[in-house]
Amino acid sequence: MAYRVLAWFLRVVTRVFFRQVEVAGLEHVPATGPVLFAGNHPNSLIDPILIITTCGRKVHFAAKDSLFKGRLMRAVLRGLGAVPVARKDDRDGGQAAPVGPARDAGERASANDAAFEHMFAVLAEGGTIGIFPEGLSHDESQLTKLKTGAARLALGGATKIDQPVTIVPCGLTFIHPKRFRSRVLVQYGPPLVIEPGRSTAPETVRTLTGEIDQAMRRLTINAPDWETVRALDVVRRLYQPQEISIEDRVELSRRFNQYYSSAAADPKVIELMSRVRAYQQKLDELGLTDRELARDLSKLEISGRMLRHLVLVAFWLPLTAPGAPLHLPTFAFARLAGPRLTPRKDVVATTKLLIGMLLVLLSYGAAVGVLWWKVGFSWALLAAIVLPISGWATLRVLDRLRLVRRAFGALFRQLRFRREVAKLRAERDALTVDVIRIVTEVKPEHLPALFPPDDPRREDPEESWRARKNADLDAELDKDAAEDRAEQAEE
Repeated sequence: MAYRVLAWFLRVVTRVFFRQVEVAGLEHVPATGPVLFAGNHPNSLIDPILIITTCGRKVHFAAKDSLFKGRLMRAVLRGLGAVPVARKDDRDGGQAAPVGPARDAGERASANDAAFEHMFAVLAEGGTIGIFPEGLSHDESQLTKLKTGAARLALGGATKIDQPVTIVPCGLTFIHPKRFRSRVLVQYGPPLVIEPGRSTAPETVRTLTGEIDQAMRRLTINAPDWETVRALDVVRRLYQPQEISIEDRVELSRRFNQYYSSAAADPKVIELMSRVRAYQQKLDELGLTDRELARDLSKLEISGRMLRHLVLVAFWLPLTAPGAPLHLPTFAFARLAGPRLTPRKDVVATTKLLIGMLLVLLSYGAAVGVLWWKVGFSWALLAAIVLPISGWATLRVLDRLRLVRRAFGALFRQLRFRREVAKLRAERDALTVDVIRIVTEVKPEHLPALFPPDDPRREDPEESWRARKNADLDAELDKDAAEDRAEQAEE
């Protein structure tokens, strides 16, 4: 019961924190039987929460023992069925530090043996275990070296309980990992089934760890550095059709990052990447995004969108009033304090989520309690119903105001940098033609194209480029004619 209540509550929390949670591959999660979920670990405590709230099974996570120190956190983790695991060291801002109370190697080994026995018991009952083979969460541009715990647990569990253990790889991809109201893809991949009787020798453990690594890499984006990730993300946006799903977007990014190294020395790829980086630099200088440039909306269309968003803001705004004194300070404090309360980038989102959740719960509880004390139970009950509705309305208003701000910025830049935007848009069309052509040429032959050049969702970039060049030429001719008429009038 405690698990179901906490899982429901965490599901509500994630739907508030994220604007969109897209889940893919649930067909790979067995409905029954022992399962080991093995996921990448880019975003601290948010990672297990996303697996718990999307996989459809009750998951017992292995958690570092230092998390069980606090009374509140210990109660939550035990309610979720978490198993404490001792580690040799932990990381604080990249520095090694001891975890928990000092203990010798024998005590640590004993604690972990007990943890493994607890997890074996969960698997024996047909339950599921969640584990992050990287060990610690991080903000690197690729998977770090996997530890062998997941492989040892699966191999030892299958032998000990004498039934197959299914390893389900998980990929967590955050569009903007540190932002409130961002989007995330939770993806479950094809399972690895570990049969009983398989050797538990170190060589077998290393082999299975390698298989888990490959399965997780097929669900995650991996690149040598963030600069390469950013440049290839521009290539991905130029190559893809508009308005694709997060799953297709992540898969395309994963492919570009995976196969880029094999084509990076090709002269035409080197020249293309140089142009892509120059294009991104021009976007940065103008304060534009590729998305804004690609849509090519007229000033009238942008103004119409702004008006529509403002109408929706006006609709939701009255509902925000009852809880505004509670919600707005909470949102502002969580946003400002999150990055300042942790030195690690991979914990910023978790800090924001925890601060916001705790402050909202405390303020709701205080408001309901004061009303109950001062004016009676009926008013307190009404507040308990109205405040969450007001909170949801506040989220809708903040989302729409963000879109209004983005539209206003795009309109302002169109008006102020009219010529620069028109020139950059033509450059984008030309670059898109070359990106599609070169990607088609260097793509591995065995790999089917996710979005081939003749994909019906894609407009013809070459025709668009030609139309744009003709339109720009017409505009220049009209401008020259207008200047000639002005000169003749002055004479």
